[in-house]
Amino acid sequence: MKPAPIKDEITFDDFAKVDIRVGKIIEVSEVAKSDKLMKLTVDFGDHTRSILAGIKQERENPKEIEGKQALFVVNLPERKMAGEVSQGMLFDIGYEDKLQPCLACPETETHNGARAG
Repeated sequence: MKPAPIKDEITFDDFAKVDIRVGKIIEVSEVAKSDKLMKLTVDFGDHTRSILAGIKQERENPKEIEGKQALFVVNLPERKMAGEVSQGMLFDIGYEDKLQPCLACPETETHNGARAG
């Protein structure tokens, strides 16, 4: 694999605006109107969210990530896709580089809702 070029530089203040949190994927379910999206129900400690992720075709069994902790961006505006609302974004590594996708996750189990950065 040849790494992609590094994106344009951002300021630390730009980066500090992104709220990245650990969440536990409680359930992975089908999105009826989509060939790509799966709906993740994610526990962030004090609340749960529905987050849509384009993992249906990336993984042989998308449900394999149920019960795992991963990193999510939680301060994006809600977005409606395929008739469902997404309340964040999953960090999933590899797909953009045509590699086998894997979750960006904490090294050891930690508190749901813990901030990254």
